[in-house]
Amino acid sequence: MDIETIREYCLKKKEVEEGFPFGDTVLVFKVKGKMFLLASLDTPVLQFNVKCDPEKAIEWREQYHAVQPGYHMNKKMWNTVIMDNSIPSRTIRQMIDDSYELVVRSLPKKAQKGLL
Repeated sequence: MDIETIREYCLKKKEVEEGFPFGDTVLVFKVKGKMFLLASLDTPVLQFNVKCDPEKAIEWREQYHAVQPGYHMNKKMWNTVIMDNSIPSRTIRQMIDDSYELVVRSLPKKAQKGLL
């Protein structure tokens, strides 16, 4: 999976916006103004951060060497995923879905309407 595939997948979700709030090397995806994925564009191997349930974050790290505690993020709630082709695309999509859903569920009930 490359950055363009990840980008297209994220943008298909409801109310998602992309931007570069941290400079031109970090692509950020937000739902209703809240981040759910950050992709580093200046690394030799693509990597991105996703929000996770704390228990699921540990589970992903134990299952895949390419999943690490979130770089520059809350290590309990975020994972960094290194795209070294060791993680199936289906699992990558699940990580993105989980992150999006966690962020949506953290929004006020009125803002959540129609997103899940």
